[in-house]
Amino acid sequence: MEKERLTLTEAEWQVMECLWQRAPISGREVCENMEKARGWSRSTTLTLLRRMTAKSAVGEAEGEGKKAFIPLISRDEAAINETENLLGRVYHGSMSLMLSAFTRKQRLSQSEIDEMYALLSKLEARSGKGGEEDA
Repeated sequence: MEKERLTLTEAEWQVMECLWQRAPISGREVCENMEKARGWSRSTTLTLLRRMTAKSAVGEAEGEGKKAFIPLISRDEAAINETENLLGRVYHGSMSLMLSAFTRKQRLSQSEIDEMYALLSKLEARSGKGGEEDA
């Protein structure tokens, strides 16, 4: 069975960034970090942690006699999920349509253009070796 794709709200992303940088981290430390960084109350942060635990984005671990929170999804996995959601929802699954829209609004540096050429060349070489494959 395919795992359901996890989506994160803007606020959940903020908490996940804290966890990705500092995990394992106690609930108190998460609350302190979110208060400093975002001005959130303790109850707001704890509500988000509970919601994220329920959706399996965050887990609890025991460390040094106290409960700590850990991310259950990597930043890369979360970014890929969000990109796939955006691609499907807004651009009907068309990567070229999405890139076209982005490059019309934002100028790419030469190094970014070179990077894209290299990626496309690599993908083209792979597809010539027996069909489509993931990068």
